[in-house]
Amino acid sequence: MDTLSRKERSQRMSLIRNRDTKPELLVRRLVHGCGFRYRLHRTDLPGKPDLVFPSRKKVIFVHGCFWHRHPACGLARLPKSRVSFWVPKLEGNRRRDLKNIRNLKKLGWAAEVIWECETKDLRELARKVHRFLKRK
Repeated sequence: MDTLSRKERSQRMSLIRNRDTKPELLVRRLVHGCGFRYRLHRTDLPGKPDLVFPSRKKVIFVHGCFWHRHPACGLARLPKSRVSFWVPKLEGNRRRDLKNIRNLKKLGWAAEVIWECETKDLRELARKVHRFLKRK
């Protein structure tokens, strides 16, 4: 059972951001520090990618482990209350993400997903970003 009333839960959920999150800002600073320039949230591309590199035809999505169902990640655990609501919602997010990446590939774009938990190790994250952006 939820410990908050419906109104309190609604207020709390409304505070969750869908852009300019801490992991996204961290990735943006890291990418910029590596010398790469990008555009943000292009609405003409499937999924409105977080970072877009038009000259390279590459995009980066920064996904929260909970919201986007990062496989085998402790942050992607299911809530204990209202499971009948959360399972379809979170599974729908995951399916939509996969569809957006497929559609980007059909348009000739390469996509990389950076998970929230990967932002803890900045050295490895920098390697991952560099490999992705330098790859042809």
